[in-house]
Amino acid sequence: MRFVLLGSGVFAASLFVVKGQAGVPSSLPLPVLAAVAAVAGLAAWQTRRSWWPLAAVGAAGYVWLVMWPPLLVASYYAGLALSGRRLAAYLGGCLAVCGIAALAGAGRGGPYELMTATTGNALILALAAIGLPVALGLLVRTRREAAGERAERREHEHVMRAERARTQERARIAREMHDVVAHRVSLMVLHAGALEMRAADEETERAAALIGGIGREALANLRDVLGVLRTPGGEGAVQPPPTLGELDRLLDQSRALGIAVARHDEGEARPVEPAVERTAYRVVQEALTNVHKHAGDAATDVLIRYGPGELEVEVRNQAPGSPPEELPGAGWGLVGLRERVELLGGTLRTSAQDGGGFLVSARIPA
Repeated sequence: MRFVLLGSGVFAASLFVVKGQAGVPSSLPLPVLAAVAAVAGLAAWQTRRSWWPLAAVGAAGYVWLVMWPPLLVASYYAGLALSGRRLAAYLGGCLAVCGIAALAGAGRGGPYELMTATTGNALILALAAIGLPVALGLLVRTRREAAGERAERREHEHVMRAERARTQERARIAREMHDVVAHRVSLMVLHAGALEMRAADEETERAAALIGGIGREALANLRDVLGVLRTPGGEGAVQPPPTLGELDRLLDQSRALGIAVARHDEGEARPVEPAVERTAYRVVQEALTNVHKHAGDAATDVLIRYGPGELEVEVRNQAPGSPPEELPGAGWGLVGLRERVELLGGTLRTSAQDGGGFLVSARIPA
């Protein structure tokens, strides 16, 4: 809309100039003058794409008819767009146009000579049609650049404040996890070690050693998480993520706690992406954790199936023999697991089974 109004304004102003209301009247027929003014208006409307056609029309109209509105608008856009040598070249071209217009005015005489060949009038007209619009364009561009720099600086400061707030929040979470979780797990490991040293029988000693080992592993993982939280970039030195090669150790821990876990592999085992292996390991880990929480010592089957283009993981437990002691939990384990699987383009299905069992099944593209 703005450029439509600009084109209409240039057309009207150009027509007033060439008819003599605001400039030198021309002896050309009115339809010709209207056509010339329309060309100037069309060139002004096209400045949304390029202002050079308007500059060309302005130069020709100024030399031919002393039609200054197109040249005035083109000079304003030159101040907006050009700088350095290009702006100097534009101003040099405008001086050349003024010189040619002066020569043409001297040759035609009359009002043309008065407007273009007289030194004072020529300078005033050049200043009004070229110099002032260029200066205005430079001023507007300078203000826009200053406003853009201020906005960019404010945006940068906003990002820095947000990053500082995130860093402080990460540090606060790390402190809370260290003070609460790490402290409690450390006490558990210490008590397990003391129990192992004072165990009255071999079975109690093995159970205490297992609890201590699991606790130390949890402390190591927690230390990695705390390191990531405390690092400003969110990156720290962490242990290599678990893979399917470590799955048997995870199953052995569950067996040592009294769960009969059977592993079944189907298909030809092959290397898959580390993210896929890590996610498959976490699926089994979370499913076994839920068995411990909700099914006690229920027998459990773990299936790893290698398909043509996917890896399928199933953990199916039978109904518990007796109601287990419910352990506290956040309730977000399966939700987070589903998000992890879906990030890799897979699907996670959980369902209660006939007879009281439960199934966790994941299909992950691999």
